[in-house]
Parts: sequence; C-alpha cells; structure tokens
Amino acid sequence: MKFLVFLILPFTLLSQTSFETAVAYYNAENFRSAKPLFETYLKEHPSDKKTREYLGDIAGYAKDWDTAIYFYESLVEEDDTSANYHFKYGGAMGMKALSINRLRAAMYISDIKEAFETAATLDPKHVETRWALVEFYIQLPGIIGGSEKKAIKYANQLKEISPVDGYLANGYIAEYSDRPKDAERLYKRAIEIGGSPHTYEKLANHYEKNKQPKEAIDTAKASLKLHKRNGLNYQIGKISAQYNLDPQLGIDCLQNYIKAYNIKDGVPKDWAYFRLAQIYKNQGKKQTALVWIEKALKNRPDFKEALEEKQSIEAL
Repeated sequence: MKFLVFLILPFTLLSQTSFETAVAYYNAENFRSAKPLFETYLKEHPSDKKTREYLGDIAGYAKDWDTAIYFYESLVEEDDTSANYHFKYGGAMGMKALSINRLRAAMYISDIKEAFETAATLDPKHVETRWALVEFYIQLPGIIGGSEKKAIKYANQLKEISPVDGYLANGYIAEYSDRPKDAERLYKRAIEIGGSPHTYEKLANHYEKNKQPKEAIDTAKASLKLHKRNGLNYQIGKISAQYNLDPQLGIDCLQNYIKAYNIKDGVPKDWAYFRLAQIYKNQGKKQTALVWIEKALKNRPDFKEALEEKQSIEAL
C-alpha cells in the first residue's frame, strides 16, 4: 500500500503549495523529501510555528537531538501555554541526556522535569506526558530527584484519564521496583479492562523476564487467538526454543510466522530459522537443525548468534 502512495504522490503534489507538499511527504514518512521543503518554507515564513514543529519532529526521527531541542525550545519560548510543545521539548532533552555521559546528562534533569511537569499542568489529560513522568521519576536515582512516590502519583493520574494506561504504568513501576507479583496482578487487570495486544505483550514480557516461560507462552497464545498478530507466532517460537518447552507448538508457530511474514512483523525471517534450528537441536535432530541454521546464515553469513549455534549443533 505504501508503495502505491509513493507512486501516486508526485502527481498529487503538483497542485499543492510547498508547505502542503512537505506535509504530504511527512505523512508518508518520506522525511528526506519533506525536510528541504519545510526548510525552504521556513526561510520565507520564519515565524511559522507548525513548520518549526515539523522540523523538530524530523530531527527527532533522525535522533538529531540538538536540532530537535533548538526548534522545540523556540516554540516553548513563544508559546508557553502549549502542553505539546513542553512535552516535545522535555522528550528531546531526555533523549539527548541518554546519549551523553552521566555527568553532562545531570545538567538536563531540572529542565526535563520542568518541561514535563509544565505540560502535565497545562493539559490534565495529556497521556504521553504522564507516561514520560512515570518513567522519569522511577528511573532517576533518588539522590538526584528520583521518586517512586511521584511516579505512582502520575500513574494514578493516568488511571483517571485511561484506566488501562494507569494499570500498565503502575505495573511498570512495580516491575522496575522488583515487585513481580504486584506487576503481574496489575498487568492482568490491564488485560481485563482493555485486552489490547499491548496489554498481553506487557504481561508476556514480564513472565519472560521472571523466568516463567510456560506462563509467557500461555499469554502469547491467548493474545494470538484474539488478535491474530503474526509477531506472536515468533514470540511463542522463541520462548519454546529458549526453554525447550512444547517443541511442536514452537515449530508450528515459527512455520506460520515464516509463511505469513511481512517486514512490518519486525523480526527478520533469519531469526525464525535460527529458532527452528534451536528447537531441533534441543530434540537431538542434528541434520534438521543444520538445515535451518544454514538457512539463517544464507543471506547473512556474519550472523553471530547463528554461527555460534552452528558450532553447538555440529558438536552433537
């Protein structure tokens, strides 16, 4: 579908202004074409806020945090009543802080906090800002402002806006604070209320982290039955391979994943071949395992994990 968009787009753009053309490219995620058009438009209209916001967003996609900060900061200075500008400014500073050493990153903390908290005050229903504050306060060490109590405060605000987000956020806090039973209970509550693929994913990932493969597979199976997402086939196969659990289910799911594979599924088919090799190795089926590991290496001869697995298989 996206291929057709790119074919049709040039003809549609002929009748549009440069700004509209840039927006069309942006919406099609063709940021390389959108960026110079926005830059040209900004030279002609230097005070245009929307153009600067688009350029800040494009810089963010490119992980050019300094440029993103530059645009968002200018927007905040001109309109300090916009929760969205404060949120984006705080987010860009947060990502910049993660990309540098801890000493330099510490210099951004108060500005990040101020930006997010201002956004939360300006918009009592801004979900993304409250998620950012939950992560900010729970991940930040206590000696420089981290606080589980404050993280819970914003998680509970989320609960008022979106009960599912509230339970997920509180589950995230419990998981981060090493309270696995509380996290499990909260993630299950999120599933009961919302039942989205994301809620199942959070619970399944939680089980994986806590070395509960059977529960992780059962959760992924329940989600697959409801949502039919192909990525779940890979997740089930991966757990089966890693823990030598229910091998036939793992084989079936991985075969289904390969058959229905689309680039949007995220995990390349090479990894599905790799997991199949692992399952057959676990069963002691050396020759079948070698067939699959060779498939994994065919298009990527430097696939490190597959090369190591091949040695393990050959040692059977």
